[in-house]
Amino acid sequence: MNVFSKMKNVKISYSKKNYGKRFLSFFFGCLIIAFSYNLFIASNDLVPGGVGGIAVILSNLLNWDNSLVILICNFLLVILSFFLLGKEKTKNTILGAILFPILVKLTEHANVWVQVDTSKILLMAVIGGAFYGVGAGLVFKAGFTTGGTDILNQILCKYGKMSMGKSMLLSDGLIVLLSGLFFGVTSMMYSILILYMISIISDRIVLGTSDNKMCYIITDKEEEIKGYILDILSHGATIFRAKGGTDKRKENVIMTVVPSKRYQELKDGIEKIDEDAFFIVTDSYELFGGE
Repeated sequence: MNVFSKMKNVKISYSKKNYGKRFLSFFFGCLIIAFSYNLFIASNDLVPGGVGGIAVILSNLLNWDNSLVILICNFLLVILSFFLLGKEKTKNTILGAILFPILVKLTEHANVWVQVDTSKILLMAVIGGAFYGVGAGLVFKAGFTTGGTDILNQILCKYGKMSMGKSMLLSDGLIVLLSGLFFGVTSMMYSILILYMISIISDRIVLGTSDNKMCYIITDKEEEIKGYILDILSHGATIFRAKGGTDKRKENVIMTVVPSKRYQELKDGIEKIDEDAFFIVTDSYELFGGE
């Protein structure tokens, strides 16, 4: 039995020790989403994608309650998930699928508690998208979902052979396009802004801010640059072999991680040692392990 066969039998789960902390994060995330949905988004006929967006459309067409539409959609999608994705994946979505519409119902009078000028639609879209993104980030970071089109996206990934990004673009994109038919192009553009805000903010919550830069350097002056990193900057470096894709030439690549505040110092030093060095920089969101 090889290592990949063994991995199939390994179940990866969150520690039960931290479940209470994760649940609180999940609960407050759902509460923030529900609050921003009612106060900034649904009250202005803006469509944030997902079942919440479907609820805004149906609420205007049929005068249905938003929370009821969300609950019905989530119920149908959970059943679909059970048959198409299996029991294990489905049970991770049930809690969010039930809790979120309940919180939407409980916060439906948020505009009575907090007085805001809803005539400034751009401000509502930006603030609503930001709060929604914070809530979504807390939910995702805790290892939960709010159900809805998250289930649909997983189904599209599995059976449509597409990436999660493409499936989200397809499902949420179609819902936002529908909003343009019912509420006009201007409202649709605000809805696109909300989707963008949710994506950016939730990513920052899940990943955090980047305090470090990871750098890859290919140079003919390997020893000098390695010495500069180790002795002058006092940071570690890893050397590994690589082969060019076109010329097939084998060469060493230096990899190092430095604090963002020392990135410019690293860059300037490399340029002084070898101005022809090939230099790649990317954000490093988390470091752990090692000595």
